[in-house]
Amino acid sequence: MRWWKVAGLAGLAGVAATGVVLARSERRRRAYTPEEIRERLHARLTEAANGTSPSPAGED
Repeated sequence: MRWWKVAGLAGLAGVAATGVVLARSERRRRAYTPEEIRERLHARLTEAANGTSPSPAGED
């Protein structure tokens, strides 16, 4: 196989991996109900008003 074929296949693999990551994050984002989003925003507003640091995204 020539080097350009290998580079092309690596590029395709990179594009496919990026698509998988984006699809996964979109699915996770759409899984929230409007009420859950509202509750999270209110909690963040309360934390900001109290001057406390917000919790990391993965700890909710």
